[in-house]
Amino acid sequence: MIRPLFAILGATLLAGDLSPVRAQGPDPALGQALQTVYLQWRNAMIQKNIAHWQAVTAGHRQVAVRNRIFSERRNFAQSLFNLPAAPPDTRKLKLLDVKVKGMTANAFFFGPVDFEVGGKPPDNLLVLSFVKEGARWKYDKADYLNLAALPEVRKQLAAGQLAHLNRGEFAPTGVVDGPMVRLRGPVKYIAKTYVYCPGREVRVSVNKISRHLFQNTKGAEIVIGGAKDGRNEVQFAIKELPGGQKSEPLTVRVYLLSEVQGVKPIKIFQYQVEENGKAKPFGTVFFNVTPEVVKRLMGK
Repeated sequence: MIRPLFAILGATLLAGDLSPVRAQGPDPALGQALQTVYLQWRNAMIQKNIAHWQAVTAGHRQVAVRNRIFSERRNFAQSLFNLPAAPPDTRKLKLLDVKVKGMTANAFFFGPVDFEVGGKPPDNLLVLSFVKEGARWKYDKADYLNLAALPEVRKQLAAGQLAHLNRGEFAPTGVVDGPMVRLRGPVKYIAKTYVYCPGREVRVSVNKISRHLFQNTKGAEIVIGGAKDGRNEVQFAIKELPGGQKSEPLTVRVYLLSEVQGVKPIKIFQYQVEENGKAKPFGTVFFNVTPEVVKRLMGK
């Protein structure tokens, strides 16, 4: 799987382009231009310079990052530069390919992707995504592919054989993923959605703002916009995936998270299907954040 890095994915499509993907190859001019933008973004993160970060980061990504930070009730300025790992230096990598579609572009780098966590990194794949705003390319996000389980692919890329990069997940989309809301400050209550869905795809929407996609996995994601006092809406849609047994168990939950140390998350909503049970294809349900629930969050 491709691991997203340094990015928060949006929720809805803002614009599109149905033109075909253009495989540029290692175009020196375009590749250098995109790499320069990324290195400017990297320097802004290292130097903790918000003004420079804003200048080189795609507008929709700036909104998504703010939304994520505010949905976790964190301070934006203090949290922006708190990355789980250092952004890798692409000057130590080889530019394999550049693909463009409409206002979006992906640049593919191969080599020892170094997150500065110690040890000698092996050769892996780093995919940088960009969005064109006006006449300027701006940095969007990075995806990292660890090739440890794909030794043949690693050999092929090292030899300049790029057939693996023609897979659909590597193509730029031609569209910009934009958030449904622009938060102005921290949410009132932190919420997370949790899904366990072997053999199935589950889409979850909370309050028509926070949209989530889970496929054949177990995972949790922060609810953008958090929860609010009173009634909150959860919509879900479930479908079988090829290769699934149609008998696996399934769980969809929403938790409220307390900021009081020692107070456990509150399971405020759950839809569960036992093994060999039949899952509903879709549903709309509600949960309520009552004064009693708020007291529990406060540890009272």
